[in-house]
Amino acid sequence: MHLSILTDRMPLLARIARITLIGMALWHLYVAFSGTPGPYVMRGLHVALALLLIFLTTTARGFTTDRPAWYDLGLAAAGFFAALYPALNLDYIFSRFIYVDPLTPIDLIAAIVLTLLVLEGTRRVLGPVLPITALCFLAYGFLFTSTLPSVIMEQLMMTTEGIFGIPIAVSATYMVLFIIFGSFVERMGVGQLFMDFAVAITGRQAGGPAKVACVTSGLFGSVSGSAVANVMTTGTFSIPLMKRMGFKPAFAGAVEAVASTGGQIMPPVMGAAAFVMAEYLGVGYLTVAAYALAPAVLFYVALFAAVHFEAKRRGIGSVPREDQVPLGKVLRDRGHLFLPLAVIIGALLMGYSAPFSALCGIMSVIPCTLLRSTTRHYVTLDNILIALENGARNVLSIAAACACAGIVVGVIDITGLGLTFSNMVISAAQDTLLLALLLSMVAGIILGMGMPTTPAYIVQVSLLVPALVKLGVQVEAAHLFVFYFAILSAITPPVAMAVYAANTLSRAKIVEASIAAVKLGATGFIVPYMFVYEPTILMQGEAHRIVLVLLQATVGVIFLAAALQRYFFGRLNAWQAPALLAAALFLIYPDWRMTLTGFVIAAVVLAGQYFKPSTLATETGE
Repeated sequence: MHLSILTDRMPLLARIARITLIGMALWHLYVAFSGTPGPYVMRGLHVALALLLIFLTTTARGFTTDRPAWYDLGLAAAGFFAALYPALNLDYIFSRFIYVDPLTPIDLIAAIVLTLLVLEGTRRVLGPVLPITALCFLAYGFLFTSTLPSVIMEQLMMTTEGIFGIPIAVSATYMVLFIIFGSFVERMGVGQLFMDFAVAITGRQAGGPAKVACVTSGLFGSVSGSAVANVMTTGTFSIPLMKRMGFKPAFAGAVEAVASTGGQIMPPVMGAAAFVMAEYLGVGYLTVAAYALAPAVLFYVALFAAVHFEAKRRGIGSVPREDQVPLGKVLRDRGHLFLPLAVIIGALLMGYSAPFSALCGIMSVIPCTLLRSTTRHYVTLDNILIALENGARNVLSIAAACACAGIVVGVIDITGLGLTFSNMVISAAQDTLLLALLLSMVAGIILGMGMPTTPAYIVQVSLLVPALVKLGVQVEAAHLFVFYFAILSAITPPVAMAVYAANTLSRAKIVEASIAAVKLGATGFIVPYMFVYEPTILMQGEAHRIVLVLLQATVGVIFLAAALQRYFFGRLNAWQAPALLAAALFLIYPDWRMTLTGFVIAAVVLAGQYFKPSTLATETGE
């Protein structure tokens, strides 16, 4: 059997890096099966392998390489051993009195080396935003507090409250396995299944191509957990198809960007930050998925409705007949590839841990792929090794982000900055919850600009969540609130990373595409306020109350989509669009008087459309 990793002509160091990546993936699979070692060993080796591989595979300019420079070899070795320093000195770590016994010169050197290399490794794989953020927090701790620099370095290196804290623990135990799972299902043809499935169920409807993008990106995004990666994967098919069918390039790119971003809040897998949330809340991952389910459905209902109204307004029809695929054929040929997802969900429902459930899902991928001849050809040893390698390679940026976020969290904890910042937010909001939420939203979007969701969420948990909880917000709602805005920063100008990625495919004007993305994702900016004021949306409370609230919310987000796209049964005129927008906003707050007002306004608008249809039902261009 052909093994490219052994036979391909490549530099020796590149081959060593590939073998190490596969070994890293296999080690995490073994640990998930046999049991997790102590925190310093598990987290230390995870960071050590990540730093080693980052410096072996990425240049100082952030490009992938198979010929690392001589100094990168030194940095790789230094990062590897610095990260393992606590694990190699466990007796010393456990016998010393934290913050009392002074650091030895070797302790201090190891801490400084590890901190600097985590910052540099993160810069190489994620860009400068997160490392600069961490440096700002370090500068604050060193220069503007009474905390000794040696104590800060001790916090970061010698405890499980800094670099080796909760973020890297989640990366080493949860995220890595789900990322490997995503890599396996991608190599086994699930991407094609998602695309064909979406075409089969939505392709015959008005605006079919855009609806295909919504479904495909939602499915793929819930597995991949990366908005930008999702755009570049599914957008290569959906964006050209949308443009060919008559959607404007800006709208086509915006649909893909928003749908891909929403994948991070859509169960069952969601984005990597959801696992961190489960750890912070001290609940099972399935509980977090239950909290997120209804808001995610509302997000996609609004997006789907917006696409439908835009298509009707412009007279755009279904996917071309030659591109349509019968649902029965899709399910017969590839439907069995849904089974690994079902295995994960089933294991979680049976009470198994998220890492073990992910392991079960990974172990089921190959047997499920072998069930039919239409997918059996994907199962080769080469493909399996590539899946392991790609999975570990995708882990590197997550591990670097979590380690770097650990620096920020460590400084916040040791200096008391979290409490200070919370008091500042409460003071600025003057004990008014709505103002505090608005400030938190702005701060969350700014913190998340250009930063991956996971570290953006982690920083906000330390700085913003305590203030919201003090003002009476439920803990679960507070975490989900900042989680949403950490995600939505990917479509929020001026640093809308998912929109920039989509624009490389749509070739639209960035300002126009950003405005379209904000309009399409408007529900995402409103839903967090809805579940803060009405936690029933998080599936908490009596069943009949949950049903009523969700029905009201669903109607509200559809009205919102119609108002922003200026179409319902027909084109909305100058007064109908703002009136329907007002009706949608009235339906947000759980008060019967506001709800009644919203429905009355909506009824007036709809009656006006019914008895006097708009003169222009569709548009061919603007």
